[in-house]
Amino acid sequence: MMPLQEIFSMAYQNIRANLLRSVLTLLIIAFGIMALVGILTAIDAIAYSLNDNFSGLGANSFSIERKWNEGKGHRQGHREKPAKAISFKEATGFKERFNFPAKVAVGLYGTGQATVKFKDKKSNPNVIFNGIDENFLDVKGLDIAMGRNFTKPEVDAGTPNAIIGSEIVKILFDGKTEKALGQIISVNNNKYRVIGIMASKGSTMNESDDRKVYAPLINVKTIFGDSEDRDYFLLVAVENGADMTNAQSEAIGLFRQIRGLRPGEAENFEIESSDSLIGILKENTTNLRLATIAIGLMTLLGAAIGLMNIMLVSVTERTREIGIYKALGATSRSILLQFLIEAILICQIGGIVGIILGILIGNIVTPLLGGTFLIPWAWMLLGFTLCMIVGIVSGFYPALKAARLDPIESLRYE
Repeated sequence: MMPLQEIFSMAYQNIRANLLRSVLTLLIIAFGIMALVGILTAIDAIAYSLNDNFSGLGANSFSIERKWNEGKGHRQGHREKPAKAISFKEATGFKERFNFPAKVAVGLYGTGQATVKFKDKKSNPNVIFNGIDENFLDVKGLDIAMGRNFTKPEVDAGTPNAIIGSEIVKILFDGKTEKALGQIISVNNNKYRVIGIMASKGSTMNESDDRKVYAPLINVKTIFGDSEDRDYFLLVAVENGADMTNAQSEAIGLFRQIRGLRPGEAENFEIESSDSLIGILKENTTNLRLATIAIGLMTLLGAAIGLMNIMLVSVTERTREIGIYKALGATSRSILLQFLIEAILICQIGGIVGIILGILIGNIVTPLLGGTFLIPWAWMLLGFTLCMIVGIVSGFYPALKAARLDPIESLRYE
């Protein structure tokens, strides 16, 4: 029996002897693994980023908003309309009446098409401008990098002060936060004094917290009016996470009273917690990962067929060489192992190249989509495992064919 180290050495020498063919074969493997690892890395990095942003709502927090029906409901052939917007009276009423160990914040959706100006500099008309109370930033998990939060008297009086995102600072003040504090900016021609700058938060689902401007709730209410479709929302931060379920139950009961819902009538509002959002995210990314793995396996199947074809050609070309090995005492098992190891080596080298390229590509794409750098250990292991399987499956039949060759007939082969 030939030593295993010698079998590995001969397999490596044969790969080097047919270098161009081996490189082309391993590149097929590499690109398949690159696509698989790259996409999975990008999905994981983006998922972790979204998870961080959703967690920013607070592990012990939930929101109350009107129910939108998601355009799925139909009644008598007509599409159901969203529920009526939460009014200022309903939102502030809930804040005053919610007797639970929790902090309640009220917010108002202003516009997502605001233009912010300072002297001769201005933003594109896609800045989000919302009204908030003194509790909002704490409950939402947003930090002030410089300056301060609104006070309750400022919120109640509608004082024209503003807290701006870091991207607004870049656009209007060349990124100099100390220069922005105390300056007078205009938001859709309404003047505000900058009293705070939010720490950079990044983007989530095409919405950037860094490109937002907040003003006191009453101020924004005065600008946009209090029409029926003007949408207020509530955020609730529970002091003790163990009370989360009780807090949500009590919030539902109280808000049903405030909205005037009769017993048995369906809620026209919905409660969402960061945990439920993260659960939806995990479910969707799991399906996406499975689809990616399925596509990657189909790619690798093509690579496996190509590798098997190359190995069969190699067996045919080296028939006389196999006869010489057998004449010198090599066993069928040694011949089988040699060809099998060649196939596995080609696959593993291709896998290593593919994994490196996949990590690079995955982490080049993710920052563009709001993700962070990630080393995907699980997907690296998956890549190595798949390459091992492809190598064994592709190489076994050609190796078996080589091992079964008759030494006399092999020596006569031209």
